[in-house]
Amino acid sequence: MAVTTPLQEVRSRGRFRGPLTLLGPAFVAAIAYVDPGNFATNFSAGAEFGYRLAWVILFANLMAMLIQSLSGKVGLATGRNLPELCREHFPRPVTRGLWVQAELVAMATDLAEVIGGAIALNLLFGLPLLTGGVITAAVAFALLGLQGKGYRPFELAIAGLLAVIALGFVFNTVVAGVDGAEVASGFVPSFDGVDSVLLATGILGATVMPHVIYLHSALTQDRIAPADDAERRTLLRSQRVDVVVAMGVAGLVNLAMLVLAAKLFFGRDLAGIDTLEGAYAALEDIAGRPAALAFAVALLASGFASSGVGTYAGQVVMQGFLQRRIPLIVRRGITLAPALVVLGVGVDPTRALVLSQVVLSFGIPFALVPLVLLTRRKDVMGALVNRSTTTAVAWVVAALIIALNGFLLLGTFF
Repeated sequence: MAVTTPLQEVRSRGRFRGPLTLLGPAFVAAIAYVDPGNFATNFSAGAEFGYRLAWVILFANLMAMLIQSLSGKVGLATGRNLPELCREHFPRPVTRGLWVQAELVAMATDLAEVIGGAIALNLLFGLPLLTGGVITAAVAFALLGLQGKGYRPFELAIAGLLAVIALGFVFNTVVAGVDGAEVASGFVPSFDGVDSVLLATGILGATVMPHVIYLHSALTQDRIAPADDAERRTLLRSQRVDVVVAMGVAGLVNLAMLVLAAKLFFGRDLAGIDTLEGAYAALEDIAGRPAALAFAVALLASGFASSGVGTYAGQVVMQGFLQRRIPLIVRRGITLAPALVVLGVGVDPTRALVLSQVVLSFGIPFALVPLVLLTRRKDVMGALVNRSTTTAVAWVVAALIIALNGFLLLGTFF
């Protein structure tokens, strides 16, 4: 009697349910591309330069699709995640160094996501920022608790929150009324002075988040175990569809943020529009209370989902680089402490959020370069090793992202 493989069992669920079950990991990773940091950047771009920088979001999204596809492929090809492969194939001092910077990235990630959730709770319910930060952290724990029921409940919960974010901006763009011709004009690459170049650099440079490069490989490594290379290739095709759809949704959400700000704010003399609170207030004044509420609810869903995903990524980093597991509540307390301190002492939350993105910029090369180095090696990837063209494009994208983040860091400190 023939043994049914996990992939065959999934595909036997039906014409629609089977393929849908193969989707999910990229939707978890996609949350990083619509986290609270993206809200401020995209609204600033639309408010200052109208539709002109829409093309930047398109290019950023295409780069994200390539990088996340490579990360997802790592798990399928090897049955290991990126931190585990780094530990196996790089010298121990390198591995320890990668772990230290990954932990700093985890703290910066928590800072941005918890602050976003706290601001949203403040806008919606008037809660103090510190209280909102604690609630956001508690929701992240609840989301991670779904993992005890298997991979699917967690994926569906995160995908549901992504849908809330998307629906919030669909509602607002419908309310605002968007001119398709004006949006299309923004896909022609152009700039409007030095400030637009800097903002475009910020959008592109912050495209790839290091923690989801690590995480995506873990989400695919043992989700559906392939029996042979033929099944690996089948899963790889499904994984590519997963990435295109999920990152496509994230890209459309980012574009909707910019388009909404361009439609409502461009050309107006509005103060504080570069902060989340300022964007909320401006939306309420110009488009009405429902539009502002939709924005705040989308921000809340972003803060909750990205906080849960960030905590999951922290677990992957610790276990992968060090082969050690510490209680989740202890690990969460360590990475959460800086965010709660910032909220508790009254530091400007939007400023802290921007600075957290600077720290994340430091971490990008340490995740991106090992990813490309390992996926080009046949002894690591086997039948799913990169084609030479894929590796060449990946190096170009990696070099561009690293250069842009270096430019951002120079602009921040000098």
